Amino acid sequence: MNYLRLLAASASLSLACVPAFAITAPAPTEVSAPAETTEHFLASLKQQTGVVTLPSGIATLKLNDEFYYLDPKDTERLLTDGWGNPPGFKTLGMIVPKAVSPLSDRGWGVIVSYKQDGHISDEDAAKIDYAELLKQMQEDDADDNKERQKQGYAGLHLLGWAEPPRYDEQTHKMYWARELKADDADQNTLNYSIRVLGREGVLELNAVAAMADLPTIKQELPKVLAFTNFTDGNLYTDYNPGTDKLASYGLAALVAGGIAGKAGLFAKIGVLLLAAKKFLVIGVVALLAVIRKVFSRNKA
Repeated sequence: MNYLRLLAASASLSLACVPAFAITAPAPTEVSAPAETTEHFLASLKQQTGVVTLPSGIATLKLNDEFYYLDPKDTERLLTDGWGNPPGFKTLGMIVPKAVSPLSDRGWGVIVSYKQDGHISDEDAAKIDYAELLKQMQEDDADDNKERQKQGYAGLHLLGWAEPPRYDEQTHKMYWARELKADDADQNTLNYSIRVLGREGVLELNAVAAMADLPTIKQELPKVLAFTNFTDGNLYTDYNPGTDKLASYGLAALVAGGIAGKAGLFAKIGVLLLAAKKFLVIGVVALLAVIRKVFSRNKA
């Protein structure tokens, strides 16, 4: 069964286990499998701590005592079975805070992925007008919502910057946060994005939470930013213009490419808007549309 994140803490759905017996001829007894408890599900996730090397060795996470890491397999289990997202997407794993259960209403986490589009030049860093970029992103909402509605999901609207984009020229790391509103949601959603530029691509770290959690996210995400780094040979400064590919876009497109990377399903993160066309962002807030659909099916 799916563990959907409801507004009440630690809420979960359960199925009645009713055995069905043959009446006439002897036959094997069919017994429905017992529902997995929230505690058992969480215990089945293999938490990794300390220094973690991400798959393919592209980067490391030097986790402090406040976070743990889930590998790609357990990340998909949490996203699908825990948070009700559709299955079938790939990540480099997930960073989860120890202080709150990921299945509680205050739970959150950070999806890690990597996009190898080439070395992204930061020459336009000081020239970007993020107020104007925001207007362009909001105008694109209409087309993005048409695609979401085709997939059966509610529209999502970019209300503004919860945290304007900032780029650190020394560490080659960038972050920003968006305030978003779903058509059928009672509360606004926070989508916090971190990008770490590397030699031949970019590490994408995405977190989603309720706007009410902005103070917590703003306090915790800089820690994630600090302990996430490329390995030697993959650093931004390791770029060799004679042999390495240069990306066809800069920092502005890196931000604008994530206009549909919102608190929902079939959203696009970063430049995947131009490439893979589909991706999933972690749904850390309760997705009311999905929950209603599930309850509707159960009643039918």
